[in-house]
Amino acid sequence: MVLISILIAVLYLLLIGSFVLGFDKVPVFMLKDIKAKTTFSVIIPFRNEAENLPHLLASIDALAYPNHLYEIILVDDESGDDSVEIIKKNLDTIPIKNASTRTNISIIKNNRTSNSPKKDAITTAIKQAKHNWIITTDADCILPKYWLNSFDEFIQTTTSKCIIAPVTYTSKHGFLNRFQLLDMLSLQAATIGSFGIKKPFMCNGANFAYKKALFLELNGFDGNNNIASGDDIFLLEKAVKTHPKNVNYLKCEHAIVTTKTQPTWSKLKVQRIRWAAKTSAYNNMFGKLTGLLVLLTNTLIISLLLLVLLSAFNLKIFVFILIIKWNIDFYLIYKSASFFNQKKVLKTYVFGFLLYPLFSVFIAFVSLFKGYKWKGRHFKS
Repeated sequence: MVLISILIAVLYLLLIGSFVLGFDKVPVFMLKDIKAKTTFSVIIPFRNEAENLPHLLASIDALAYPNHLYEIILVDDESGDDSVEIIKKNLDTIPIKNASTRTNISIIKNNRTSNSPKKDAITTAIKQAKHNWIITTDADCILPKYWLNSFDEFIQTTTSKCIIAPVTYTSKHGFLNRFQLLDMLSLQAATIGSFGIKKPFMCNGANFAYKKALFLELNGFDGNNNIASGDDIFLLEKAVKTHPKNVNYLKCEHAIVTTKTQPTWSKLKVQRIRWAAKTSAYNNMFGKLTGLLVLLTNTLIISLLLLVLLSAFNLKIFVFILIIKWNIDFYLIYKSASFFNQKKVLKTYVFGFLLYPLFSVFIAFVSLFKGYKWKGRHFKS
């Protein structure tokens, strides 16, 4: 038991350590004020987002990118609230830079053809998209002023066909919010780090871009439409497999999209079950091994703690393993928190570190046996 425990801890150290090293290998992209020329179709599915849409629309209106080079396609996924009315009202009342702003924003209905509403919404919009590049984001997000400028300059200076970009939570008070932010920072750090070691396996659909031609070449979401979520990960897997040298991470502060944390532990649990439900369908072996090792390490921490309390495991070895995990996790999150300028959240690290193994193992276990309800719909795990 001792040797197995130490082996797992060492493997975890090597894995997370590789992400730490990889994080710095992805260079920070700086804007150089290149003349804009890339055309974008921004796709935003929404369902019952009346609370969030005004903030999203205000951030769209503040974008600095030339209006004639992009369009916004808002896809209504059978909203039961007044989301559509709010969009129409906002288009008439929010400050407008010029008349073309109104004409490049459209609302369409989702055409449901599969078990995945969001994949259907993106596919529906792509069929109507006018431009060469697709960018997806979510209705509860805030877009930074130079968001499209960042993508444009990156596209002009690289050979990218698929671009993953940064996402973080808005910093708020309260342990629940800070716990989620720490988790998001760790996920973003692992995402960036994986690109640095040339083994990308994660992305976030709230800030994800790809050529329309690539989407069509890969047959879109064919092969995983039976899984409700995963519009980002599964497409990334296809892109990495077919065009590994053309899939890149846009590590730029002007490209950071912010979104909201879940307001309650109950809603956070449902969100994470939804995320966990797609992991069994991953095709990327490195991603599978990473998820397995992280879960195994968190399970090990809980198991060893119980054994120590029962005097069935050496306390010093347990503390040694705990120190390894504590330090390497902190180093990775520190890297991410520095990039996102959210280092203040690190003061909650000690509590988050203690809670996370219990939370992650619980989610993994529950996701094996329980479906989930998301935006008024029931899905099987």
